[in-house]
Amino acid sequence: MRRATADYVLTGARVRLGRGHWARAVAVRGGRIAAIGRDFSSIRDLIGPHTRVIESSGGLVVPGFQDSHVHAPFAGLDRRRLSLHGMKGRSAYLEAIATYAQRHRDNSWIVGGGWVAEHFPDGCPRKEDLDTVVPDRPVFLFNGDLHGAWLNSRALEVAGITKNTPDPVDGRIERDSVTGDPLGTLQEGAAYWVNDYFVPQPQQEEWEAAILNAQRYLHSLGVTGWQDAWVTPATQTAYESLTTQGRLTARVVGALWWDRNREMEQLPELLERREHGLAVVSPMAHLGSGFFPTSVKIMTDGVLENFTGALLEPYCDGCGGDSDRQGVTYLDRDLLACAVTELDTQGFQVHFHAIGDRAVRESLDAISRARSSNGKNDRRHHIAHVQVVQPDDIARFNELEVVANCQAFWAQSASERDDLTIPFLGAERARLQFPFAALLASGTQLAMGSDWAVTTADPLEQLEVAVTRISPQDRDHSPFLPEQRINLDDALDAFTIGSAYVNHDDQGGRIAVGSRADLVLLDTDIFAPGFITDHSAPISDARVQLTVAGGSVVYDAES
Repeated sequence: MRRATADYVLTGARVRLGRGHWARAVAVRGGRIAAIGRDFSSIRDLIGPHTRVIESSGGLVVPGFQDSHVHAPFAGLDRRRLSLHGMKGRSAYLEAIATYAQRHRDNSWIVGGGWVAEHFPDGCPRKEDLDTVVPDRPVFLFNGDLHGAWLNSRALEVAGITKNTPDPVDGRIERDSVTGDPLGTLQEGAAYWVNDYFVPQPQQEEWEAAILNAQRYLHSLGVTGWQDAWVTPATQTAYESLTTQGRLTARVVGALWWDRNREMEQLPELLERREHGLAVVSPMAHLGSGFFPTSVKIMTDGVLENFTGALLEPYCDGCGGDSDRQGVTYLDRDLLACAVTELDTQGFQVHFHAIGDRAVRESLDAISRARSSNGKNDRRHHIAHVQVVQPDDIARFNELEVVANCQAFWAQSASERDDLTIPFLGAERARLQFPFAALLASGTQLAMGSDWAVTTADPLEQLEVAVTRISPQDRDHSPFLPEQRINLDDALDAFTIGSAYVNHDDQGGRIAVGSRADLVLLDTDIFAPGFITDHSAPISDARVQLTVAGGSVVYDAES
């Protein structure tokens, strides 16, 4: 009896089924993988008059990438507004800002982001620079990591920020060391306060357009699903609307934002938001795509570059001595443990931001408290960033069944890290950064996330850094802590089945008969013998030719 014909057949390229397991052909029908074959002849009978046959000699088929930590709505919004991402230096920023302001004369505010601290003295841009190009309207520009903002004098005036304005408890107003006047840089909570209360917020239509913009771009890079690490009520509404319209072709897990200025009274709202979101997606859950608000994001600290990353011992002063700064924890230990235990009780996954070693330890302590109270379960809590981790805490990840959510692209030498981080960590702590190999050796499950738009969304660039600890843009550079490199099998697994595991997506991250058809066709077989050597691993030179999500082609390089 003849088998039902396929919608698509991919043939000619090697198909990675798992570590050391390969095929040469895959057939897709009804959104799922219908057959896998050693060669084309083994699935020839699935080809009918309406089957699309996609041939690629020398390529590679892998599961769809899943990004376990991304800010898709905000990244898409930046792409539609003023984006400074990838520009090099103050002059380039100011030219772009001036051009944008001239082209958008009707905008009451100039809003965007993407600047990098390394291009300014002490990492702090000044209001006067913005005043020269936009003197008449307020300007508010988040930096690339969303932990600070650059404002002109008009924006500071609108927000009422003067030399006498006190710092908020969760942030800092950078000031002139002589006069005390605000420089024009706001850190952490100070930036968020201005953004939330003074900067015009996008309407739902703009959020929807931003998500679709981001989705198109992520699909072009082979990403078929992600976990949104900062879901607000507004972005949740946009995701839900796109789900009901059938326009969200990715599978998205939403990490609902934990308001660090409130305590446990916000839990009923989070529960209500989860139930509403799951009710929206339920009728279409069989499609595989949609929005699932089943996680909660807790920021435990800031970042090292502005000294808000939480450390167990004080920062160095950059000159060989110690300072009196240990960073900031946004929830005290008891509240964090209480929140995590109750979220765990209510069935939420917790998605932690933890940069410094104190933040990592307190996150692990909170999960340990939840385990003691509730016993083992399948929440799949995960800690993102894990930049500085003490050796004593490495084994605790596996012991507590905590996933290490790794931002691999960060694990390279960069001027921002060399100038604004390592001198203030000191040599001993600097060697503890991004310990991917140590975590893997301990038995810890790894997942991979880009943190886009903080850094690149391209999984291939991130895989290259995970394997080499060298920037793809400077392959002659020395590797950053090379002992923490991981192999390509482990890195790819982390970006596919590892991130799918975090997302409770037991159909994703794999190529197997009956599983959802999330597939990526690369033009290059990055697993070919000799492709990666001791001196070369040009993984990011490969290009995505085709992305299939839930059985539908969502990106085709030829078209």
